[in-house]
Amino acid sequence: MKSQIAFVLLSLCLLPIISVLADSRSFYIDYKNNCFQKDGKPFQYISGSIHYSRIPREYWKDRLLKMYMTGLNAIQVYVPWNFHETVQGVFNFTGDRDLEHFLNLANQTGLLVILRPGPYICAEWEMGGLPAWLLEKPNIILRSADTEYLKPASDWLAVLLTKMKPWLYQNGGNIISVQVENEYGSYFACDYNYMRHLRTLFRLFLGENVILFTTDGNTDKEMICGTLEGLYATIDFGTDTNITAAFIRQRRFEPKGPLVNSEFYTGWLDHWGDKHASVDTIKVSKMLGEMLSMGASVNMYMFEGGTNFGYWNGADHDTRFRSVVTSYDYNAPLSEAGDPTDKLLAIRDVIKNFRDIPVGPMPPATPKFAYGFVTLQKVGNISSLLDTLSPQGPVRSQYPLTFEEIKQYYGFMLYRTTLPRNVPEPTPLISPLNGIHDRAYVSVNGVYQGLMERDTALVMNVTGQQGDQLDILVENMGRVNFGSYINDNKGLLGNLILGNDVLTDWSVYPLDIDTAVANGWLQAAHSGSAMEAGDGPMIYSGTLTSTGLAWDTFVKLNGWTKGQVWVNGVNLGRYWPQRGPQQTLYVPGPYLSATQTNNITVLELERAPSHRRILFMDRPQLNNTGQKT
Repeated sequence: MKSQIAFVLLSLCLLPIISVLADSRSFYIDYKNNCFQKDGKPFQYISGSIHYSRIPREYWKDRLLKMYMTGLNAIQVYVPWNFHETVQGVFNFTGDRDLEHFLNLANQTGLLVILRPGPYICAEWEMGGLPAWLLEKPNIILRSADTEYLKPASDWLAVLLTKMKPWLYQNGGNIISVQVENEYGSYFACDYNYMRHLRTLFRLFLGENVILFTTDGNTDKEMICGTLEGLYATIDFGTDTNITAAFIRQRRFEPKGPLVNSEFYTGWLDHWGDKHASVDTIKVSKMLGEMLSMGASVNMYMFEGGTNFGYWNGADHDTRFRSVVTSYDYNAPLSEAGDPTDKLLAIRDVIKNFRDIPVGPMPPATPKFAYGFVTLQKVGNISSLLDTLSPQGPVRSQYPLTFEEIKQYYGFMLYRTTLPRNVPEPTPLISPLNGIHDRAYVSVNGVYQGLMERDTALVMNVTGQQGDQLDILVENMGRVNFGSYINDNKGLLGNLILGNDVLTDWSVYPLDIDTAVANGWLQAAHSGSAMEAGDGPMIYSGTLTSTGLAWDTFVKLNGWTKGQVWVNGVNLGRYWPQRGPQQTLYVPGPYLSATQTNNITVLELERAPSHRRILFMDRPQLNNTGQKT
C-alpha cells in the first residue's frame, strides 16, 4: 500500500515537469520581428516538398534521410483526400497510405512538417485530390460552400484533422503549420464563406495555437480571393520571378510576419507530348540563396517528385485536355527514383551558408539493375476477357452512362451496342458534343477500327452490317486537377451518332483490370502464337526470372504504342512512347521478388510490336519526345 501511495505521489510530482516540457514547445509568428519563433527563438525553415503517395513506403525513410542530409529542417506534405477515401465513407490509412508512419519517420529523421491537408491539393494529382465520387452529384459546385460538397469535405477533415492533432509541434509532434485549402485564389468560385467554414473547422479540430496559412500565386487576383483574415498569407513563385516584387505583393496582404515562398519551383511537370521540363540549377541555387539571405522561409517544390503510379496522374485543361505523364520526376533535386542530383548538391552548398549541415555522407543512390528483355505472350483482347474483367456483368442503359454513374471511378469501361443498320461504306461515328472523356478505342465484331480522342479526334469512320457488335473501350486519362474544369466526368458523356442514327441500347461494362491482374487471372496465355499480330486493346503477359536481386529498374516498351503495365500486380502507370516525352516506367525494387518469378502484365490499347519484347534497363529515359499522334 505504501509503495502505491509513493507511486501516486511521485506521479503527481512529475505532472508539473511534464506540463513545463509541453509548454516549452511552441511555434508561432512573431509579428514584431517578422519571423517565426520556435521554442522562443527566431526560426527560418528551409523545406522541400515530398509526396508519400508517390513513393513506395519502403523508400520513405531513404528519401527523408537524403532531404535531412541536404540541410533541410522541414518537409512539406500534401494529403490527397481521394487516396484515403476512394470509396465514400471508407477510410484507408494503412500500407502506402499510412500517413502517421510517414510523419513518425520524418520526426525520427529530425524533420519538421508543413502539412497541406486540402481538402483540394492540385499537385498534378487526379482531380486535385478530390474523390471522383463527388461527381455523382451532377450539379455539385466543388471547392465552395455548396452543401453537396461541404458536408463530405467536412466529414473527411473531421477524420483527418483528428488524427493530425497529436502530431502538432506544441503537442509533441513535428507539424509546425497547416495550410487551409490550396491556391484558392486561382479558382473561379472565390467563395469566402467556404474559406471561413474551413477556418472554423481547422480551428475546431486543431486548436487556436497552430499556425494556419494560405498559399497563392503571384498575382493580386489570386491573393485577393485566396487569403482570409486569421490565415497567414504566403505566396509561391519560381525562378522567372522578381523576388522583391513578389514579396512586396505578400507584404500588401501580410504587412508583418515572416516572408514565405511556399512553392519555390525547382522544376516543372510534363504532359504527354511536351518536352521534358527542366529548370536551370544555377538559377535555382542563386535564387534560393537570395531569398534565404532576406530571412525568408522557403519550401522547394518539388524536392522529390516520385511517380504517378496506377491512375493517379492529373491533367490540365486550358485550350484542350492535357494529361500529366506517369513520371513526376519534376527535374527535382532528388530524381524520380530518389537519387541525389547535381541540383541537390548545389542546393546543399547554398544551405551551408545559412545553417549547419548534418555531418556525414549523403546516402547513395539506390542500386539499379538492367534485367534485360522479356518476351510477352498474348492473353487476349478485352472483348474476349469480359467474364474475367467484369464478372458482375454489364449495366444496361438506353443511352451511355458515365464512369461516375456506374461508380467506376478510374481506369477503363467498355461500352457495347450493335450497328443499327448496314454500313457498307465508311460512315462517320461522331461525338457531337466532345463527349469522349478521354480516349475511345473502337472495334466492330472484335476487329479494331481506330480511336477517338477528347478535343482532338471526335469523328472516325466505321463499316459493318446491321447487328454487328460495336465495342468502345473508354480510357480515363486522369481528371483535371487545376482550374475551372475540375468537374471532369469520364466515359461517354453524350450520345454517339453513326451517320444519322443515334446509337442506343448500351451494355456498359465496368472493368476491374487491377483485381484480375493482382489475382493472376491474366497470366496464363490463351491459344495463339507469341508473335501473333493484332490491333486494338489486348492483354499480354510474361515473366521476369528471378536473379537473386530486387533492385530498382526501368521498363522500356520500344515499339509499343500506349497502355498500362503491372509488375507482380502493382500498377506502374501509363506508357505512351509515341507521344513522349517519357520512354521508361520506374519499377521500384520493393515491387520485385529476388527469389520468385516476377509476373508482368501489359494492356496495349492500340498496337503491339511483332517482337513483343519489353526491356528492363538500369536508367530512365524521360526526355525523348515521340511522334505526336
